[in-house]
Amino acid sequence: MTVFLLFFAAVTVMGFLASRWRRADDALHLHEWGLGGRSFGTWVTWFLLGGDLYTAYTFIAVPAAVYATGASGFFAVPYTIIAYPLVFLFLPRLWSVSRVHGYVTPADFVRGRYGSRALSVAVALTGILATMPYIALQLVGIQAVLDVLGVGGGGNWFLKDLPLFIAFGVLAAYTYSSGLRAPALIAFVKDALVYVVIIVAVIYIPMRLGGYGHVFDAAQQKFSQPGANGKPSGSLVVGPSGQWAYATLAFGSALALFMYPHSVTGVLASKSRNTVRRNMAIMPAYSLMLGLLALLGFLAIAAGVGKGVKGYNSQLAVPQLFADMFPSWFTGVAFAAIGIGALVPAAIMSIAAANLFTRNVYKEFLKPDATPAEETRVAKIASLLVKVGALVFVLLMDKQVAINFQLLGGLWILQTAVALVAGLFTRWFHRWALLAGWAVGMVYGTWMAWGISSAATAHFGGNTTKIPGIGRTGYIGLTAFVLNLVVAVVLTLVLRALKAPEGADETARADYRAEAGDEAVEQAPQPAAAH
Repeated sequence: MTVFLLFFAAVTVMGFLASRWRRADDALHLHEWGLGGRSFGTWVTWFLLGGDLYTAYTFIAVPAAVYATGASGFFAVPYTIIAYPLVFLFLPRLWSVSRVHGYVTPADFVRGRYGSRALSVAVALTGILATMPYIALQLVGIQAVLDVLGVGGGGNWFLKDLPLFIAFGVLAAYTYSSGLRAPALIAFVKDALVYVVIIVAVIYIPMRLGGYGHVFDAAQQKFSQPGANGKPSGSLVVGPSGQWAYATLAFGSALALFMYPHSVTGVLASKSRNTVRRNMAIMPAYSLMLGLLALLGFLAIAAGVGKGVKGYNSQLAVPQLFADMFPSWFTGVAFAAIGIGALVPAAIMSIAAANLFTRNVYKEFLKPDATPAEETRVAKIASLLVKVGALVFVLLMDKQVAINFQLLGGLWILQTAVALVAGLFTRWFHRWALLAGWAVGMVYGTWMAWGISSAATAHFGGNTTKIPGIGRTGYIGLTAFVLNLVVAVVLTLVLRALKAPEGADETARADYRAEAGDEAVEQAPQPAAAH
């Protein structure tokens, strides 16, 4: 507990001091508070993106999935490997055009590229909707650590959740004062702790358990036992019946990873186009860490975590493994890694959601003449409200509901990919067709997910079902994405044949290859036909 609190206190101080780190010339601009002044170099960006994408919930959920089902939980490893080559193709273009035109959010780019307020607000609201449960799950990660620590066991609800209130209050305070600079600075500590803990865990714990041979034997024995449905509960290798689900979930998740607003926020905070490219080349180092992290699920099985406990919560497997196997002082280090691993992404996510609301809802529809100082003030307030919403979500709703909505978040955010990625390479798609495709993908995916039940919930009980026309079980989000793309293509052909009016494109070809400093050149709006 002492070690955990010392680390927590240290990062709290760092969070407040971050407002003086790389101090802005004019802090009353949204890109200063919400993007760190677009000034982060290669290493700061690398740690920021790592802290952003590999969250406390990753630390908890990936090994928990391996603990519960075996090999299928490893889908997160190939999806991160697939993601970086894909985004290497388009993120530098997004950075360049955003730098030239001062775009702060992906919805800003959609608004400028297609001249469509409706499509822009659809992308913005989808981003906020997908981000909210993600923030909530960071708080779930902190709760898992506090549960194993035995903290918050008071007789009433306030005392029980008091540690979570304190963590929330600290997070809200330093995010409000320091903006994106706070999680960028804290990410150095978070990522260093995560790497140390995982490397020690995958070496030290197997030595105590008798080696990896025994670890895999124990896992095989557990998964061969029939579950509640009479079938084996998992496997060490994904069987033929699960391969389509595994592959489509990995590929769909790879497409969705950098559609999340917090991922884009980390990219747009980079100081140069080459910084983005370098990071997409070196980010796979985190995928190696993720593979080792997933192994902790097997180690928890071999250590007997939750053995014989009916309905054991697999989300507690890793914290309990650390508590059982490590010396108490190093357990504090490991728990600090998880706790800080929740604070960093939660801060970035709340900032990203606040940027979306401020730029694409407040300024677009409520106060078009808002000054930069007003934008910054509204964004700070919005970031607080987003975190309050996430806290209420965690306290009042079942944790399984939060997990289900996070799975839905991946499905929803994937539906923005057609408009965003296609717009970086072509102006061919019609704005109304893209909006219709987005709507069809959202409705279809949500409706299919609603119909899935599980032992824990009657609706939204999973993210895979039969793929229409193929008959194999696959990821709903990817099916909805394909349907979204088909609708966008077909309707674009129809609307072009009918000569439906197109919105004005304010970008130029050169904008997508611009380097730092090119934003000083005033760009005149270009007619759509020129592109």
